[in-house]
Amino acid sequence: MPRTTNTQFAVAVHVLTYLAGAGADRPVSSEALSGSADVNPVYIRRILGPLREAGLVRSRAGAHGGWELAVDPRRVTLAQVWRLLQGDDPVLGLHGTNPDCPVGRSIQQSLVALDRDVAAAIEAELGRTTVADLLPAGIGARAERGSAQAERSSARAEPITLSRG
Repeated sequence: MPRTTNTQFAVAVHVLTYLAGAGADRPVSSEALSGSADVNPVYIRRILGPLREAGLVRSRAGAHGGWELAVDPRRVTLAQVWRLLQGDDPVLGLHGTNPDCPVGRSIQQSLVALDRDVAAAIEAELGRTTVADLLPAGIGARAERGSAQAERSSARAEPITLSRG
């Protein structure tokens, strides 16, 4: 039976990249973000909540308000976003087992260990990429910095420490 895929991580990365491309002092509405990600504005706002709590985005009220990136996109790794949204939830979608079954008694321990290994591999891979790395050439802040600064921006800045709630 097919399961619905959790798209929170992908949409969060999309939103962060969009905001990084918009540049400083250019708030973006939830509606504009939802149009770009092709999801409902309510879903966007649900994703923006944890991002705001972690200090990655901030909102401005008013007629010219909206959302903006609160940090340097070179300091936000995709692993940080993954951990923020995934938490300790299993990556492999583990299920409860029947303790009366010989396989059920032992398989859970093996699957939990495998899940930890898979999660560590995902985080390691995502840790190699920052939000700034995903900006298309010539978009937003990169275009404003000019080509010499854009080359320097590819050097990694120290990742920030995110707060959870």
